[in-house]
Amino acid sequence: MFRVLFFAVLASFILTDLAPAWAQDRVELAQTEKRRTLFDMLFGEEEAPPPPPPVRQQRTRKAAPAPSAAVSVPAPTIEKTQSATRVAVMGDSLAVDLAKALERRYADDPNLQVIGMGVGSSGFVRDDFFDWNREVSEQIAADSFDLAIVIIGINDRQDIRENGQNYRPLTEGWSAIYKDRITRFLNQLRAAGKPVIWLGLPPMSKSNYSSAIGEISALQRLASVSGGAEFLDIYERFLGEDGKYSSYGPDVNGQNARMRKDDGIHFSSAGADKIAFYLNQPIRNFYRGGAVTVAVSDPLRGTDAGAMVRLPYQGLGQTRLLEVAGAVIPLGRSAAPAGTLLSASDVPRSQPFPIEQLVGAPVGRVDSFGVGIEPDEISRAATP
Repeated sequence: MFRVLFFAVLASFILTDLAPAWAQDRVELAQTEKRRTLFDMLFGEEEAPPPPPPVRQQRTRKAAPAPSAAVSVPAPTIEKTQSATRVAVMGDSLAVDLAKALERRYADDPNLQVIGMGVGSSGFVRDDFFDWNREVSEQIAADSFDLAIVIIGINDRQDIRENGQNYRPLTEGWSAIYKDRITRFLNQLRAAGKPVIWLGLPPMSKSNYSSAIGEISALQRLASVSGGAEFLDIYERFLGEDGKYSSYGPDVNGQNARMRKDDGIHFSSAGADKIAFYLNQPIRNFYRGGAVTVAVSDPLRGTDAGAMVRLPYQGLGQTRLLEVAGAVIPLGRSAAPAGTLLSASDVPRSQPFPIEQLVGAPVGRVDSFGVGIEPDEISRAATP
C-alpha cells in the first residue's frame, strides 16, 4: 500500500513538472514512427539522436570561360609582281621608320615594293662607321632598286675627319666636305639613271640641336638639288600653331595625333604615315603603276648656269633660283603627268645658254634676281 501511494505521488509530481515537455514530446511523437511511453520517459532507453538536417545539394555553377582575346586576322598580303618598281629608303633611323610607313601605305599595290635600307646611327660624317657612298655603289652594281628616297642627318652634328684633319660642325671646311660627300653620293645615282627624292629634316624639340639640324638640312637641299634630286621640304608640316616645335599635329585624316616620339627627334607611327602621305605625290611623278617612266632631270644641265659656282646667287637668292628652275617640290603643287616631264637634254638648243642673258635681264623680270639692268637703259640702247 505504501509503495502504491509513493508511486502515485511521485507520478503526480513528475506529470506536473513534465507537462509542457510532455506536450512537446507528443508533437514530436506524432512526427515519428516510434511511440514513446511514460515508462520509457522515466526509466527507458537512451533517446536516439535526432536525424541530421536534410542536406541541400547545391548546384555547382560552372565557371564562365575567361574571355579570350580577339584574334586579329592579319590583312591579306598582296604578292608583289616580279616587275614591281623597287623603292629603296636610305638613311638613318628616320629612314627605318619611314620605310615601315611606306610599306603600310603601298601594301595593297602589287606593282610597288618598298625596300628598307636605313641604318641607325649612320650619316655622311662618320664614314668610318658606315660609308653611304660605298654602300650606294654596291647597291647600284647589284641593281637592287629603281627609285631612291633619302632622309638622313640627325647624327651629323659632329666633327668630320678628312685627310687626317678634324673640322668642327658647320664650319666652312666642314660644310664643304659634307656637301662634297652628298654630291658624290648623288652623282653615282644620276649616272646609274636612278631617280632620287631627298627629304628635308623636321624641327627638333631642343632649340640648339634644331638650329644645327636646320643648317644641315639647308646644305642637303642645295647639294641635292644641284645633284639632280627632287627635294621635299617637310619642316613647316611639323610645326605647331605658334610656329615652334610640337609633338602633336593633324594626321593624314585631319585628326590631332602624336607626331613625334618622346625623344623629340624621331617620328611616331602617325608622323611617319604623314610623311608617306606627302611622298605620294613625288613618287607618282616617277612611278606609273609598275615602272619608273621619267628620270630625275637637272634643270640647269647643259647651261652655263649649271656649270658655274652660282655666285653671286648665295643663300636665299640661290634657293630662289633653284625653286624657279623647278627642282624644289612645294607640297601644295599639283602633280604633273609623268608623260609631259622633260629633261634639259630633251630640249633642242643650238648653243649653250649664254649667261649674259641672265645678267642682262631687265629689272622686274623673274630671271633678273636683282642684278638686271634698268628698263630705261634698254630703251636708250634700242633708240637709234
